[in-house]
Amino acid sequence: MRHPYPIREIARQAGLSTATVDRVLNDRGNVRESTIREVHEAIKDLDRQQTQVRIGGRTFMIDIVMQAPERFSTAVREALEAELPSLHPAVVRSRFHFRETCAPDELVGTLDKIAKRGTKGVILKAPDLPEIAAAVGRLAAAGIPVVTLVTDLPHSARLAYVGIDNRAAGATAAYLLQQWLGDRPGNVLTTISRGSFRGEEEREMGFRSAMRLADSKRSLVEVTDSDGLDSTQRDLVLQALKSDEDIVAVYSMGGGNLATLDAFRALDRPCAVFIAHDLDHDNTRLLQERRLSAVLHHDLRQDVRRACQTIMRAHKALPDEGAPLPSAIQVVTPFNLPPDVSPAPFTG
Repeated sequence: MRHPYPIREIARQAGLSTATVDRVLNDRGNVRESTIREVHEAIKDLDRQQTQVRIGGRTFMIDIVMQAPERFSTAVREALEAELPSLHPAVVRSRFHFRETCAPDELVGTLDKIAKRGTKGVILKAPDLPEIAAAVGRLAAAGIPVVTLVTDLPHSARLAYVGIDNRAAGATAAYLLQQWLGDRPGNVLTTISRGSFRGEEEREMGFRSAMRLADSKRSLVEVTDSDGLDSTQRDLVLQALKSDEDIVAVYSMGGGNLATLDAFRALDRPCAVFIAHDLDHDNTRLLQERRLSAVLHHDLRQDVRRACQTIMRAHKALPDEGAPLPSAIQVVTPFNLPPDVSPAPFTG
């Protein structure tokens, strides 16, 4: 077992003699299995303690850059602030750069400004565009690790992606929708905030693929480029509903769900199944009111914690554990809301 510690230090940690530890480390035999485990546990304990020494008292200034509706960026801010105590003894401070909509060159300008000023790392949610990937490359060249959150830039120099497997999420939405609709005829409205977001594109690909495999005869009607904002979503959905009177269900990949439901209500049209993403404040309320069928949720607090820890690992403050695994996809209904969300009363 590789380690950087003197035998005397391991022996002290394990409460064993240096001779016993030496026999274990050099595989000389005549040692009980329980003693071998004690030596290995002592080395693990020393590893953990060394980690605390490395990060104790250190301050990590991290910039969070996001193009997203306010409801989602607010959820990210709240998740990060809630997780700060779990990152102790390190101190994480953050600068937020949030925009609901902006031109790519504005995001590039923000990233270049951060690269010039300096930071310990960047957590980024941005469209997958060549100019943004180039800006990420300049950050990496300046020694600044970039972690993408929720939606990836796989062809950039980003250090890691933290979030769900978006293709799997789209396939999950298709499965749920087919189960609930059953033999009921009708088409499905799919809503995307903007096609340049890789995460939403992958959700849409997973959804379409799963619907084809199910041999679905339903048409998929797409609404896009609303930036997930209620102010633009409503008119786009109204137009789609007027153009196709057979739409009976919705898979929302990019938000604006209040506006989508308002459009159905304005035309006195039923929505039999509505699958959405993320338990932001709007979606939590809509789920409690039974206006959403289910929300595909991932633990945002866990995601921001892992993003911060990935940046710390880039600075050798934590042991390297490889690339983060995809976050778990949770299917949330009004009856299994997370503990920090008050469930709606049963009315069935």
